[in-house]
Amino acid sequence: MLVKIYGSAIFGVAAQTITIEVNVDTGGVGYHLVGLPDNAIKESSYRISAALKNVGYKIPGKKITINMAPADLRKEGAAYDLSIAIGILAASDQILAENIHEYVIMGELSLDGSLQPIKGVLPIAIQAREEGFKGIILPIQNTREAAIVDNLEVYGVENIKEVIDFFNEGKPIERVILDTRKEFQEKVNDFPFDFSEVKGQETAKRAMEIAAAGGHNIILIGPPGSGKTMLAKRVPGILPPLTLKEALETTKIHSVAGKMGAETSLMTVRPFRSPHHTISDVALVGGGSYPQPGEISLAHNGVLFLDEMPEFKRTVLEVMRQPLEDREVTISRARFTVNYPASFMLVASMNPSPSGFFPDDPGNTSSVYEMQRYMNKLSGPLLDRIDIHIEVQKVEFEQLAEKRKGEKSSDIRERVLKARNIQNERYKNLNISYNAQIGPKEIEAFCSLDEASLHLIKLAMEKLNLSARAYDRILKVARTAADLEGTENILSHHISEAIQYRSLDREFWNV
Repeated sequence: MLVKIYGSAIFGVAAQTITIEVNVDTGGVGYHLVGLPDNAIKESSYRISAALKNVGYKIPGKKITINMAPADLRKEGAAYDLSIAIGILAASDQILAENIHEYVIMGELSLDGSLQPIKGVLPIAIQAREEGFKGIILPIQNTREAAIVDNLEVYGVENIKEVIDFFNEGKPIERVILDTRKEFQEKVNDFPFDFSEVKGQETAKRAMEIAAAGGHNIILIGPPGSGKTMLAKRVPGILPPLTLKEALETTKIHSVAGKMGAETSLMTVRPFRSPHHTISDVALVGGGSYPQPGEISLAHNGVLFLDEMPEFKRTVLEVMRQPLEDREVTISRARFTVNYPASFMLVASMNPSPSGFFPDDPGNTSSVYEMQRYMNKLSGPLLDRIDIHIEVQKVEFEQLAEKRKGEKSSDIRERVLKARNIQNERYKNLNISYNAQIGPKEIEAFCSLDEASLHLIKLAMEKLNLSARAYDRILKVARTAADLEGTENILSHHISEAIQYRSLDREFWNV
């Protein structure tokens, strides 16, 4: 008897429905699994055999042929255990299978018949709804994630016996229903860190505010203990809240990477990723034999923080250059190409010298050669892609001992939101969300300068020997400063402030 049962395969951050055809006949004995399965799927026969035996069923001693269609698409992982097992039972007439075609069934089996959680549940559920399936049956740990998708029945099970009884005896499984919008609104402003905890550093806070308002990349340069990491960790708290669409995009990526917890249904705050400097280029941008999203994709719609940026391998930093421009990363293999979104705000930090102090500080013991070698770890093209370079000075004792609290993140966030609303209105007819995304055409249209501003930026270009890309970055940052002030035109003091945020382009650093 032939039975068709449905599962799903993850391809990038999307899913594709897989038809699992199970045929059982009496013409011999054997177990044949075809359709480009990987080793984890090939080994499923052992898990399925033990699981069925432990719940009172068995794999029949007949010829079993299992085809996973489309046959030219590589399938991977143990998530097909449950669907294959139910297919074998239905095809061998051990259970009824009248409405089995109405459900997508996925789950990894343990030897006792219990189910383990799987990856990529959200895109699987979205695809199931789009293709008109009535429902989806999953391990109970994954149900909150799948329940985000409306117009789809989501059933969570702890053991394969529950699925068997559901089809064979009509025994109901409790349906999981989630109010996505309510849960999203409850947690959208849940931040563990606040800018009011940062002592001093008003200039750096202002730079952070501009970076958040325009989505600009920023690098903090300062001695150890000056508060660079402390400032960076508080950036998500002043960014605009995720929209429901952005939350779904972000959740899909984390779902595919297996980063969603059993109690988590939807990403409600912008991600903050801080990889260690020993990270490989594949772990950062994504890839591998079976491509997975990297840290830059996990930071999509959020913040990627690179602490002590010069300590990262140069090859790792250089692979970020293209994603920083295109806001997506393309992983190409001989048989397929996968695109992962990577629209993130880069926040980086570094010491000003190998000794950790500025070149003109008394504590600086680095030679000119050591300084040059240290600075050369960051290439010019990469620094060009970072809009704001800000020097973070040592915090003095008087500032540390001061009892007065600094400005709260919520107050800064209000100003950022007002600036973002201005940008949304300005770019409403374009596929642009904030100033950092604008290109040459938009710069020409929205960043016009008066005579004083033109003269000022001309002097800066000549004195600092700035590149054309740095010129564009200055205009974008100036546009954001003007938006925060609520002025329609860019004025000379906006240009002056934006030029001050190009520290690493100054002769001061070219030692």
